Amino acid sequence: MDRHALRAALSAAGVPDDYYRIEGVHEPAPTPVDFLFVGRTADGAWETGAYERGTSETIARHPSEAAACAHLLRLLT
Repeated sequence: MDRHALRAALSAAGVPDDYYRIEGVHEPAPTPVDFLFVGRTADGAWETGAYERGTSETIARHPSEAAACAHLLRLLT
């Protein structure tokens, strides 16, 4: 699963758009106060995390986009 497939799966599952951010695919505006996210790190890894009250916290690092997307899907469904 890539980020585009993740977006489609979350939409199909009825997960509200402001519950998550998918780097480069789904970046809600205005930015919600709290949400879960998936994105690439500066060193090329992938991470899932939570953004709350202006602070990002990494939940897990992943070796691939597919693993990170699968993790975010599990967190949100």
